[in-house]
Amino acid sequence: MPYTDAASGHTLKGTSATPKEETMPQAQLDYGPADALLVVDMQNDFCEGGALAVAGGNALVPGINAEIAAARAGGAPIVASRDWHPIDHVSFVHRGGPWPVHCVQDTPGADFHPALDLDADTLRVSKATAFDADAYSAFDGTGLADYLRERGVTRVIVCGLALDVCVRATVIDARRHGFETLLLESLSAAVDPQAVADCRAAFDGAGATVMP
Repeated sequence: MPYTDAASGHTLKGTSATPKEETMPQAQLDYGPADALLVVDMQNDFCEGGALAVAGGNALVPGINAEIAAARAGGAPIVASRDWHPIDHVSFVHRGGPWPVHCVQDTPGADFHPALDLDADTLRVSKATAFDADAYSAFDGTGLADYLRERGVTRVIVCGLALDVCVRATVIDARRHGFETLLLESLSAAVDPQAVADCRAAFDGAGATVMP
């Protein structure tokens, strides 16, 4: 069943990006076909130098690439979510929203980090694509839960940006949809580091597991 972003016309599979040569860290987990690795919003605008940069974003890439390689080797689906906003999106400050302009469709800021190891088999999920509606969770209006169930996925492993915004919403939604959910906290970073303790409490309340 194809999954296409109606707002942009893009299918949720894309082209490959080759990471820079580097010594890759060891993966934290072993993966199998019943697992899915969900990489949240590792986009240029959320990394250092971007319009809504999260401190430490760039430094996450090698560790996330190690998880991607392990998931690929284990036959686990890999999903990469992205903010994919129209111009003048409701979340932008000039429209009364909380955020500066970021991740506008078909702009460099909306691209995935160039060193992130996404290949043609990675499912790319676009969210917050409507002009007057925001969405933080990778499950919100994307069909992702059905996609994972159709592939027999029972456990979702989450990492990325930002821990206290879209990662938080995605983890809680994954639990709401009935998936066993594991957050890789060391491969996530928060807009507000002071909010991390509150996030941990929310994850615990939702029944998600946090791996430090």
